[in-house]
Amino acid sequence: MKILVFVNHVPDTETKVKVAADGKLIDPAGVNFMLNPYDEIAVEEALKTKQQFTGEVVVCSLGGETNKETLRKALAMGCDKAVLLKDAVIRDSFAVASGLADYAKEYGAEIIFFGKQSIDYDDAQVGGLVAEMLGMPSISVVVKLEIKDGNVVAEREIEGGHEIVHSKLPAVITTQKGLNEPRYPSLKGIMDAKRKPIEEKSIVSVASRVEVSALRQPAAKAPGKIVGTDASAAAELVRLLHEEAKVI
Repeated sequence: MKILVFVNHVPDTETKVKVAADGKLIDPAGVNFMLNPYDEIAVEEALKTKQQFTGEVVVCSLGGETNKETLRKALAMGCDKAVLLKDAVIRDSFAVASGLADYAKEYGAEIIFFGKQSIDYDDAQVGGLVAEMLGMPSISVVVKLEIKDGNVVAEREIEGGHEIVHSKLPAVITTQKGLNEPRYPSLKGIMDAKRKPIEEKSIVSVASRVEVSALRQPAAKAPGKIVGTDASAAAELVRLLHEEAKVI
């Protein structure tokens, strides 16, 4: 089976992000980057699918030279081949999906895995967009997956419960926490990943349809206030909630 998994290179969740001087991007200085956590789940599910059906797992990322760090992590987990769609230009979700879909067509994947969203912009659009561009069915936020005889049965999260979805391959799957527990790369896997080549491919430039006009950090929270330590403070508390907080 030809299995394709797309991954993104995102700021570490523990990194303190600052806005760049242009007010539209983050300042990369001092920022640690990592494999998107939801994409780790996608990589693990791709590897489990390979174990079930044999074949190969190709991991692919769109971005600049630094994306190779993330591709190496996926190779260390056990992916067979890595492809960098090299483009340092900032793209919106539509433009990213266009580049990924073009490669997916070229590769001829039988199943494509994404994380349900990327933690940098959190728009959760790219997987669905790629499926639409390829004319494939897509199942999102999957927490349980079964593939048999070319048929897919997936359990996905919906508001207030879970939903069972049936489909056929080829298909696009976006993964949610709970689907699996991503493996840690072994020392052998890490050493092997260093020797595996990363194929670089140029991609067609596509105009973004969304423009970021401004990026800013959330306003600092006001310090807490103690209005008293006994029942006599109740009246003052009610006044502050009404006049300052305006919640009553």
